[in-house]
Amino acid sequence: MTFSERLVYLRKNNGFTQKDVYTGIHVAATAYQRYEYGRVPTAAILVQIADFFNVSVDYLLGRTDKPEVNR
Repeated sequence: MTFSERLVYLRKNNGFTQKDVYTGIHVAATAYQRYEYGRVPTAAILVQIADFFNVSVDYLLGRTDKPEVNR
């Protein structure tokens, strides 16, 4: 699964709208929409997205299929 596919999956699986997510991670609507259409965000935004969904950055980037966060 690509980053954008995981992002859409997480959003829908958690019952969020795009607006819920982009306001939760403090980015513009157009920026968030670009992430769902394939653009990979900066490292700082990746961390915000991972924190918002309580998953690891490695999961978002497809480096693992385990969404758990190891803290």
